[in-house]
Amino acid sequence: MFSADEASRGLGIELLEHGAGTAVLRMKVTPAMVNGHKITHGGYVFLLADTAFACACACNSHGPVTVAAGADITFVAPAYEGDVLVATAEERTRFGRSGIYDVSVRRGEDVIAEFRGRSRSITGTPPESTRDTTAAHRTPGTTTKESR
Repeated sequence: MFSADEASRGLGIELLEHGAGTAVLRMKVTPAMVNGHKITHGGYVFLLADTAFACACACNSHGPVTVAAGADITFVAPAYEGDVLVATAEERTRFGRSGIYDVSVRRGEDVIAEFRGRSRSITGTPPESTRDTTAAHRTPGTTTKESR
């Protein structure tokens, strides 16, 4: 899955380790990732943690196609340009088609953020194109701007 993740690989994220319900990834903070406060934009920290969650995959290591059902992040300390961040994801529990995974993002020994992801296994295979916005690919009962 990671080899097909152009977004993460394009940001220089490296997959260091992975196993059943675990993954470790690394990212160096570039000048393009720094916000107006001269700290790493939280969206990049979230993306690193979310990628580790996906790889631990953490959710997908068990076989069926698994997607994120939700995630939360708590930013603990700032990161800066040049910092090397390491995200370590670990499965906490799986129940039915759901799972809970924790990801710690660190700079050395310092915790930068703590992320909790919730996964959901889905049946079948993912569609070949997720860009299809036809009614056939919408969740029943949802309303879109186009359908109002």
